[in-house]
Amino acid sequence: MYEERASRLPGAVVWTNASSDTGAGRVLPDGCMDLLWHEGRLLVAGPDTRAYVMEREPSTWAGVRFCPGAAPALLGVPAHELRDRRVELADLWPAAEVRLLRGRIEAAADPVTALEEVALECAAVAEPPDPVLRQIVKALDAGHPVSATADQLGLGARQLHRRCLAAFGYGPKTLGRILRLQRALALGRDGVPFAETAVRAGYADQAHLARDVKELAGVPLGELLGRSGG
Repeated sequence: MYEERASRLPGAVVWTNASSDTGAGRVLPDGCMDLLWHEGRLLVAGPDTRAYVMEREPSTWAGVRFCPGAAPALLGVPAHELRDRRVELADLWPAAEVRLLRGRIEAAADPVTALEEVALECAAVAEPPDPVLRQIVKALDAGHPVSATADQLGLGARQLHRRCLAAFGYGPKTLGRILRLQRALALGRDGVPFAETAVRAGYADQAHLARDVKELAGVPLGELLGRSGG
């Protein structure tokens, strides 16, 4: 069973997923990075460009999902280095420090809250978030073209691309596609017909929506949403 709540860290979400299912699990790209806790392991989920498919087994996962662009400053690693990867935190931080954190979380009465505390401590010593990153996300999520976004923020195309690579793991065009996918999924979950979803999410038409969802998610939109038709 998947559950989530807003974190005490602004913009972040704390989640747990306790499942008895087996078979393939699918994590869709969302522009975010997560700090994960799983069976005594601390991991980092980098930004995905396509659905991340893994074999599920009965287990419990917990995570802190940082808002887009926030994790690199907190974890001390550029997002593009972790693109489409799941890595041990000990590969990024000193192993002795990670051992102490693992012991602390394992000993906690509520490991999920302890994991959240780790994220809050990272934020307390990190540089303040770059306000430009939030503006980039806001502009692209509103469907603005990449060129218009760069002009709006007073950035050259290469500057915008470099900032996006470091903060989000990929360029602004890919980030825009992923944010558009998330808009479409939100509309679809609300029962909006697929043709209307395509228009409201910013696709050229329903066929464009279908192609993009299949490419990014690996399966048709109807299968993702458990709906047989539009």
